[in-house]
Amino acid sequence: MANVKAAVIFYTMGGTNYTMAQWAAKGAEEAGAEVRLLKVDELAPQSVIEANEGWKATVEKIKDVPTASSEDIEWADAVIFSMPTRFGNLPSQMKQFLDMQGGLWANGKTINKVVSGMTSAQNPHGGQEATLLSLYTSMMHWGAIIAAPGYTDPVIFGAGGNPYGTSVSVDQEGNMVEDVEAAAKHQAARTVQIAQTMKKGQQ
Repeated sequence: MANVKAAVIFYTMGGTNYTMAQWAAKGAEEAGAEVRLLKVDELAPQSVIEANEGWKATVEKIKDVPTASSEDIEWADAVIFSMPTRFGNLPSQMKQFLDMQGGLWANGKTINKVVSGMTSAQNPHGGQEATLLSLYTSMMHWGAIIAAPGYTDPVIFGAGGNPYGTSVSVDQEGNMVEDVEAAAKHQAARTVQIAQTMKKGQQ
Protein backbone atom coordinates (compact mmCIF):
# COMPACT_ATOMS: atom_id res chain seq x y z
CA MET A 1 0.00 0.00 0.00
CA ALA A 2 1.32 3.44 -0.94
CA ASN A 3 2.08 5.55 2.12
CA VAL A 4 -0.38 8.44 1.78
CA LYS A 5 0.08 11.69 3.66
CA ALA A 6 -3.19 13.50 4.34
CA ALA A 7 -3.75 17.04 5.59
CA VAL A 8 -7.17 17.78 7.10
CA ILE A 9 -7.54 21.56 7.12
CA PHE A 10 -10.48 23.32 8.76
CA TYR A 11 -11.93 26.67 9.72
CA THR A 12 -14.52 26.83 12.48
CA MET A 13 -16.35 29.48 14.45
CA GLY A 14 -18.71 27.36 16.53
CA GLY A 15 -16.81 24.07 16.59
CA THR A 16 -18.84 22.11 14.02
CA ASN A 17 -16.11 21.92 11.39
CA TYR A 18 -13.48 21.09 13.98
CA THR A 19 -15.55 18.06 14.93
CA MET A 20 -16.06 17.12 11.28
CA ALA A 21 -12.33 17.51 10.64
CA GLN A 22 -11.57 15.24 13.59
CA TRP A 23 -13.88 12.59 12.14
CA ALA A 24 -12.21 12.96 8.74
CA ALA A 25 -8.77 12.65 10.32
CA LYS A 26 -9.90 9.44 12.04
CA GLY A 27 -11.27 8.07 8.77
CA ALA A 28 -8.04 8.89 6.95
CA GLU A 29 -5.95 7.23 9.66
CA GLU A 30 -8.14 4.12 9.55
CA ALA A 31 -7.53 4.03 5.79
CA GLY A 32 -3.78 3.91 6.46
CA ALA A 33 -2.77 7.54 6.00
CA GLU A 34 -0.33 9.64 7.99
CA VAL A 35 -2.50 12.60 9.02
CA ARG A 36 -2.00 16.21 9.99
CA LEU A 37 -5.04 17.97 11.52
CA LEU A 38 -4.68 21.70 10.92
CA LYS A 39 -6.59 24.97 11.24
CA VAL A 40 -6.36 28.14 9.15
CA ASP A 41 -5.63 31.54 10.64
CA GLU A 42 -8.47 33.48 12.21
CA LEU A 43 -8.96 36.91 10.60
CA ALA A 44 -11.75 38.34 12.76
CA PRO A 45 -10.83 41.08 15.25
CA GLN A 46 -10.25 39.82 18.77
CA SER A 47 -12.86 42.29 20.05
CA VAL A 48 -15.52 40.65 17.88
CA ILE A 49 -14.53 37.17 19.07
CA GLU A 50 -14.55 38.28 22.72
CA ALA A 51 -18.12 39.54 22.31
CA ASN A 52 -19.39 36.10 21.25
CA GLU A 53 -19.12 33.49 24.00
CA GLY A 54 -19.46 30.50 21.67
CA TRP A 55 -16.84 31.79 19.25
CA LYS A 56 -14.51 32.69 22.11
CA ALA A 57 -14.88 29.18 23.57
CA THR A 58 -14.12 27.60 20.20
CA VAL A 59 -10.98 29.68 19.71
CA GLU A 60 -9.81 28.55 23.14
CA LYS A 61 -10.68 24.91 22.35
CA ILE A 62 -8.59 24.80 19.17
CA LYS A 63 -5.71 26.99 20.35
CA ASP A 64 -3.25 24.08 20.38
CA VAL A 65 -4.17 22.81 16.89
CA PRO A 66 -1.29 23.62 14.50
CA THR A 67 -1.90 26.28 11.86
CA ALA A 68 -1.84 25.11 8.24
CA SER A 69 0.97 26.35 5.99
CA SER A 70 2.13 25.98 2.41
CA GLU A 71 4.55 23.33 3.63
CA ASP A 72 1.61 21.20 4.74
CA ILE A 73 0.04 21.41 1.27
CA GLU A 74 3.33 20.47 -0.37
CA TRP A 75 3.78 17.58 2.08
CA ALA A 76 0.33 16.12 1.56
CA ASP A 77 -0.82 13.70 -1.11
CA ALA A 78 -4.44 14.24 -0.05
CA VAL A 79 -6.08 17.36 1.39
CA ILE A 80 -9.52 17.42 3.03
CA PHE A 81 -11.01 20.83 3.74
CA SER A 82 -13.84 21.54 6.19
CA MET A 83 -15.43 24.97 6.65
CA PRO A 84 -18.83 26.63 7.14
CA THR A 85 -20.63 28.34 4.29
CA ARG A 86 -20.66 32.12 4.07
CA PHE A 87 -23.45 33.29 1.76
CA GLY A 88 -22.90 30.20 -0.40
CA ASN A 89 -19.16 30.76 -0.56
CA LEU A 90 -15.99 30.03 1.38
CA PRO A 91 -15.33 31.89 4.63
CA SER A 92 -12.71 34.60 4.18
CA GLN A 93 -10.33 32.72 6.47
CA MET A 94 -10.26 29.66 4.21
CA LYS A 95 -10.24 31.78 1.07
CA GLN A 96 -7.18 33.68 2.26
CA PHE A 97 -5.38 30.42 2.97
CA LEU A 98 -6.08 29.21 -0.56
CA ASP A 99 -5.11 32.58 -2.03
CA MET A 100 -1.75 32.38 -0.26
CA GLN A 101 -0.80 29.18 -2.13
CA GLY A 102 0.05 30.99 -5.37
CA GLY A 103 3.73 30.20 -4.98
CA LEU A 104 3.06 26.48 -4.71
CA TRP A 105 0.66 26.61 -7.65
CA ALA A 106 3.14 28.55 -9.84
CA ASN A 107 5.77 25.89 -9.21
CA GLY A 108 3.46 22.98 -9.97
CA LYS A 109 3.32 21.83 -6.35
CA THR A 110 -0.48 21.51 -6.26
CA ILE A 111 -0.75 19.32 -9.35
CA ASN A 112 -2.43 15.94 -8.71
CA LYS A 113 -3.12 16.57 -5.04
CA VAL A 114 -6.25 14.57 -4.24
CA VAL A 115 -8.74 16.92 -2.56
CA SER A 116 -12.19 16.81 -1.00
CA GLY A 117 -14.39 19.22 0.94
CA MET A 118 -16.94 19.26 3.77
CA THR A 119 -19.13 22.09 5.03
CA SER A 120 -21.96 23.23 7.30
CA ALA A 121 -24.77 25.80 7.37
CA GLN A 122 -27.76 26.68 9.53
CA ASN A 123 -30.20 24.96 7.18
CA PRO A 124 -30.04 22.33 4.41
CA HIS A 125 -30.38 24.95 1.67
CA GLY A 126 -28.05 27.52 3.20
CA GLY A 127 -25.42 27.30 0.47
CA GLN A 128 -23.75 24.00 1.34
CA GLU A 129 -23.43 22.70 -2.21
CA ALA A 130 -22.44 26.12 -3.56
CA THR A 131 -19.69 26.39 -0.94
CA LEU A 132 -18.20 23.05 -1.98
CA LEU A 133 -18.42 23.98 -5.66
CA SER A 134 -16.59 27.22 -4.85
CA LEU A 135 -13.83 25.20 -3.18
CA TYR A 136 -13.64 22.81 -6.12
CA THR A 137 -13.35 25.68 -8.60
CA SER A 138 -10.12 26.69 -6.87
CA MET A 139 -8.99 23.08 -6.87
CA MET A 140 -9.46 22.87 -10.64
CA HIS A 141 -7.06 25.79 -10.97
CA TRP A 142 -4.63 23.90 -8.74
CA GLY A 143 -4.65 20.95 -11.11
CA ALA A 144 -5.88 18.82 -8.23
CA ILE A 145 -7.91 15.61 -8.44
CA ILE A 146 -11.33 16.19 -6.84
CA ALA A 147 -12.52 13.22 -4.79
CA ALA A 148 -16.18 14.01 -4.17
CA PRO A 149 -18.00 11.23 -2.30
CA GLY A 150 -20.84 10.90 -4.81
CA TYR A 151 -23.18 8.11 -3.77
CA THR A 152 -20.44 5.59 -3.13
CA ASP A 153 -21.81 4.31 0.18
CA PRO A 154 -25.22 4.18 1.90
CA VAL A 155 -23.88 6.43 4.69
CA ILE A 156 -24.09 9.34 2.22
CA PHE A 157 -27.88 9.06 2.17
CA GLY A 158 -28.01 8.80 5.95
CA ALA A 159 -26.13 12.09 6.18
CA GLY A 160 -28.51 13.95 3.89
CA GLY A 161 -27.33 12.77 0.49
CA ASN A 162 -24.90 15.51 -0.59
CA PRO A 163 -22.72 14.03 -3.39
CA TYR A 164 -20.37 17.05 -3.41
CA GLY A 165 -19.11 16.43 0.11
CA THR A 166 -20.33 15.77 3.63
CA SER A 167 -22.48 18.67 4.82
CA VAL A 168 -24.47 19.22 7.96
CA SER A 169 -27.18 21.59 9.18
CA VAL A 170 -26.64 23.25 12.53
CA ASP A 171 -29.51 24.47 14.73
CA GLN A 172 -29.67 27.71 16.70
CA GLU A 173 -28.03 26.02 19.70
CA GLY A 174 -25.08 24.87 17.59
CA ASN A 175 -26.12 21.22 17.44
CA MET A 176 -25.71 19.16 14.29
CA VAL A 177 -29.09 18.15 12.88
CA GLU A 178 -27.96 15.22 10.70
CA ASP A 179 -25.70 12.36 11.78
CA VAL A 180 -22.68 12.82 9.50
CA GLU A 181 -19.85 11.11 11.38
CA ALA A 182 -19.88 7.97 9.22
CA ALA A 183 -20.14 10.02 6.03
CA ALA A 184 -17.16 12.19 6.99
CA LYS A 185 -15.07 9.12 7.77
CA HIS A 186 -16.12 7.45 4.51
CA GLN A 187 -15.30 10.55 2.49
CA ALA A 188 -11.85 10.78 4.07
CA ALA A 189 -11.15 7.09 3.49
CA ARG A 190 -12.25 7.40 -0.15
CA THR A 191 -9.95 10.42 -0.60
CA VAL A 192 -7.02 8.49 0.85
CA GLN A 193 -7.77 5.44 -1.31
CA ILE A 194 -7.77 7.57 -4.47
CA ALA A 195 -4.50 9.17 -3.37
CA GLN A 196 -3.05 5.68 -2.85
CA THR A 197 -4.02 4.77 -6.40
CA MET A 198 -2.45 7.97 -7.70
CA LYS A 199 0.81 7.34 -5.84
CA LYS A 200 1.07 3.74 -6.99
CA GLY A 201 0.44 4.82 -10.57
CA GLN A 202 3.29 7.33 -10.39
CA GLN A 203 5.80 4.92 -8.86
